[in-house]
Amino acid sequence: MAPVGVLAVAGAAVGAVLAAGSQPGPVALRVVARVPMPGDTVRFDYTSIDSRRGLLFTADLGANEVLEVNIDINRVVRVIPGVSQVHGVLVVPALHRVYATATGANQVVAISEDTGRILSRTPTGYYADGLAYDPADHTIWITNELDGSETIIDAATGAPRGTVTVGAQVGNVAYDPGTGHMLVDVQSSNQVAVIDPATRTVIRRVPLPGCNHDHSLYIDSPGRLAFIACDGDARLLTLDLATWRVTGTFAVGMGPDVLAYDPRTGRLYVAAEDGRITVLQRLGRRLHTISFHYLAANAHVVAVDPATGRSYFPLPDPLGGHPVLLVCTLP
Repeated sequence: MAPVGVLAVAGAAVGAVLAAGSQPGPVALRVVARVPMPGDTVRFDYTSIDSRRGLLFTADLGANEVLEVNIDINRVVRVIPGVSQVHGVLVVPALHRVYATATGANQVVAISEDTGRILSRTPTGYYADGLAYDPADHTIWITNELDGSETIIDAATGAPRGTVTVGAQVGNVAYDPGTGHMLVDVQSSNQVAVIDPATRTVIRRVPLPGCNHDHSLYIDSPGRLAFIACDGDARLLTLDLATWRVTGTFAVGMGPDVLAYDPRTGRLYVAAEDGRITVLQRLGRRLHTISFHYLAANAHVVAVDPATGRSYFPLPDPLGGHPVLLVCTLP
């Protein structure tokens, strides 16, 4: 996630759809539940769902904690302390592990999903942020945003497995099952770097015309598309992974941050720092905006449960009250 204060003002009018043929629809998210969250945090960050177990993990950055929510009963069931300025959170259900970046300590922390116990702490580069799992190589990749590098650790033991220098400043990292490669946003040069995990080298750099500061990244491997959010100019790009060309550009909320995708419905959620949520529907190999509206202040984080289609937004202090997790649906 981009540090607070680095977001540029977008030049395009918010909500204007830039991709030909796409029109915003009247559909809006409907809040179906509000889950009380502990403490008095000033900011939440990444959120990750284990749909099979009905568990959601979210980074309570302000409290240095990872919160575990049972989304079947809508209740916080565990608080995992001691994760300094936690940003990234990633649950890997196959391993019964949760990985979190302790950005304040420049560490990645491995947590037992079963017990909540911290199993290992591994040094990273400066400003550890997002994470991705490479199931073929059994590794976790950690973006060191202000170091311009990726730290690689063994998923089972937490042992360091290497570092890849990518650029001056990097954004999110994602694994592409179709090729076995890792893709990384290079924010400082508005491009995507493609890394071969076998050689730990950058094998391709893909320019992103029309993008300022690409931060967020999600790969729809079956569709051979990558979705990229540019927080400097409030745009969402689609990148064709076969041709390495940008095939669509959409305006979204100011400071787009977290992306979440529901493969069952083909819906992409874009959560922005200004509290506006954009939902785009994939039809074939193209996206179409179906919803764009203001949800709440600080609604810059979203996760989607593919089993139910429900979306989740952790909010630090809505309407002057206590932190809450909004549970939403779309028609």
